[in-house]
Amino acid sequence: MADNYVAEIQERFRGIHALVQNISDEHKKGATAIASINKIHEKARQDDKITQTNKQKLRTLYSTAINEAEAEEALIQKALEKLYEIRSIKNERRIKAKHAGNKETIRRGALMKALQTAAQALPLWIGKPGEKPPPLCGSIPPDSNYVAKVGDMVAALTRSPEGDENWILAEVVSYNGSTQKYEVDDIDEEQKERLTLSKRRVMPLPTMRINPETDPDASCPKDTIVMALYPQTTCFYKAVVNIPPQYHNDEYEVLFEDSSYTEGYSPPLKVAQRYVISLRDKKAIK
Repeated sequence: MADNYVAEIQERFRGIHALVQNISDEHKKGATAIASINKIHEKARQDDKITQTNKQKLRTLYSTAINEAEAEEALIQKALEKLYEIRSIKNERRIKAKHAGNKETIRRGALMKALQTAAQALPLWIGKPGEKPPPLCGSIPPDSNYVAKVGDMVAALTRSPEGDENWILAEVVSYNGSTQKYEVDDIDEEQKERLTLSKRRVMPLPTMRINPETDPDASCPKDTIVMALYPQTTCFYKAVVNIPPQYHNDEYEVLFEDSSYTEGYSPPLKVAQRYVISLRDKKAIK
């Protein structure tokens, strides 16, 4: 089992190494074409005119540069897919170990750091021109029949013995299609609780980040009421978007509802894209 795991990881790393070499080669070819384009433009600027011959050269060079850029992009995408495969293999191994009773205890500080790292490592959606982001990309909701996979992180609406209901960060253990119920584990190591919840009480988290520069409609705009993971906790609370992400690595800036402040809201706090989801009315969930 361990040998297979190591072999699978090593195979992906070898693939990434080869792809990185190919990416470098394609990048050099593209750089050569761009240098030639710039040289012709510089000569045209100096002469204050461009000859018919150079116009034709530019058309050819631009076509070459575009093709080489697309080839480089395809290789980068393949390398990223290998990285995602490595993460998936590691996650599957962790889940198998967990089911075998070998659950690793993580200190709270380490857990908070791991959650932040997982949010930063969420794949970035890169679509073709005119292509719309898919479900669970940024603020795009899931399809109505979507079922979260084993190991996925979700927001789960739980009820305490006192009757209080809260949305918590949880990990999917299983899903029963007949009863339409999930089994989830509370991600908080201090709780170590396994819960059985109806599908209506489980909300999938985004599976991809978005780039607001290319897909502005896939993020929650300013003043949107959302649920967001309160920093340094594993609970989601109602909040208002103060500043949405501007770039692909940006977090949301949100104001959490908080009656202890005169304005009724907390000071602005940063929350990763992965942990900001649409507001779900508890009263509508039976």
